[in-house]
Amino acid sequence: MDLCVTIKGVSFLLQAGLGILANTLVLLAYVHIMLTDAQLQPVDSILCHLAFADLLLLLTRCVPQTMTVFGMKNLLDDAGCKAVIYTYRIARALSVCITCMLSVFQAVTVAPAAGPLLSGLKIRLPRLVVPTFVMLWFINMAVCIAAPFFSVAPRNGTVPPFTLNLGFCHVDFRDNLSYVINGVAVSVRDFAFVGVMLGSSSYILVLLHQHGRKVRGMRRSQGATMETRAAKTVVMLVVLYVVFFGIDNIIWIYMLTVPQVPPVVADMRVFFSSCYASLSPFLIISSNKKVKARMVCATSSDQERRAEDSKDSKAAKN
Repeated sequence: MDLCVTIKGVSFLLQAGLGILANTLVLLAYVHIMLTDAQLQPVDSILCHLAFADLLLLLTRCVPQTMTVFGMKNLLDDAGCKAVIYTYRIARALSVCITCMLSVFQAVTVAPAAGPLLSGLKIRLPRLVVPTFVMLWFINMAVCIAAPFFSVAPRNGTVPPFTLNLGFCHVDFRDNLSYVINGVAVSVRDFAFVGVMLGSSSYILVLLHQHGRKVRGMRRSQGATMETRAAKTVVMLVVLYVVFFGIDNIIWIYMLTVPQVPPVVADMRVFFSSCYASLSPFLIISSNKKVKARMVCATSSDQERRAEDSKDSKAAKN
């Protein structure tokens, strides 16, 4: 196997494997929290939903991409391509929407109550989380409905112009107008959500700076500390998303300017567009005490069980 192909395959394999594992651990931790604490806090519900969307993204994009890089052919037929591409588009859209939702929710949460409108919104905000999830699912399912119509299994021969060659599937836009309209529509949607993210995150940073100046030299309450930690986590998630979003869209804009995209460019975009999905759960694990506590507890229980099994085996030998 060629060295470049090996490096590319190992990169995708590590990204998919670590990302799927980390997102699964986050989901399991939140399931355990939900079972033991009866319900999740609103921010935890949003982070749990983000982990689910990122897991879905990795399963429908990185896994088939990795298998294709290592030489597996004819993974999917036309129906399979339509289902996978449609699911991937929804998962990608949900990832940006939920990250934006998280930043807006945290901005409203930490904002000082300066009037009846904001005070009322703060009270109603936790009840709006689930309806917002449902709305985002329906909206993105409707917006992404065109994706299956352009998705087909790879055919023998050359790749037609204005086709995104994903390796395991082709997204054939037929003509330049469809190709450009699709690319512009996706970019405008993403830029709109990223703009809201940046605005709400900048507001959070301003509030955190003001709060830090006020409490300097004073003892902080536990509630304020938890709120500040959650706000910092949200800002770090937004920064992480914006960094990889920028790289992703620079490549995407280049792809819109050429009739036929080289496979290496498509692979680079897949890798960078999936980095947020594979790295964000590690940020959640390292910064969220609830998730970290469940994992430490599970590790300790596993070590205790192994120690007991070892003692039992030694006693049986004696």
